Amino acid sequence: MGSKGSKTKGSAADRRAKIEELRRAEKARERRFRAITITSVAVIVAGLAVGGYFLVDASNKKDEKEAKVTSSVVKTGEFKGMKTWKNLGRTHVQGTVKYAMSPPVGGNHNQVWQNCNGDVYTKPLANENAVHALEHGAVWVTYTDKASKEDIATLSERVKKTPYSMISPYQEQDAPIVLNAWGNQLDIQKASDPRVAAFFKKFVQGKQTPEPGAYCTNGKTS
Repeated sequence: MGSKGSKTKGSAADRRAKIEELRRAEKARERRFRAITITSVAVIVAGLAVGGYFLVDASNKKDEKEAKVTSSVVKTGEFKGMKTWKNLGRTHVQGTVKYAMSPPVGGNHNQVWQNCNGDVYTKPLANENAVHALEHGAVWVTYTDKASKEDIATLSERVKKTPYSMISPYQEQDAPIVLNAWGNQLDIQKASDPRVAAFFKKFVQGKQTPEPGAYCTNGKTS
């Protein structure tokens, strides 16, 4: 009996020892797996971060390139001397905007457009509202105090008869009279210049219009 009991106790002890050994081995495997997982995740996250940086950086450079305003002057043809700009911003913003040209013919602007349904204004307009009207396809005639009263009257009559146009005084310009459309600007000296009619024909709701058919009413009235 004593020998049998000893064997039983020995077998139980062996089983416990074997179980403990298996548990230690299992814990060791878990630790190795956890270490491998953490390392793998770290490598993946680092890879994503680096890849994401290059993607964002490339995207930012692309946006910067696209957002860079470029200008040129028409060398020949009907509108010789006309200045043009491309890559003009179109974001709605609050407050004052610093424009690349004067008067402005495009760029970020106020969310409220200036009424441009043949409107004649006798006081200067806010640039940010006027630019929004140009985005809708309007032609904006501006003039300084060097323009004659007769020329102002003639141009005002043309505007009154032309939806998607407006006229207002603007002292911060080089020529007595300037014709403005989105991305396009033409200096003229007299209302009798034949390019006036041509400019209206080409640019009132012309191909340059970013938002053709958008309202020129229900906007700002002064």
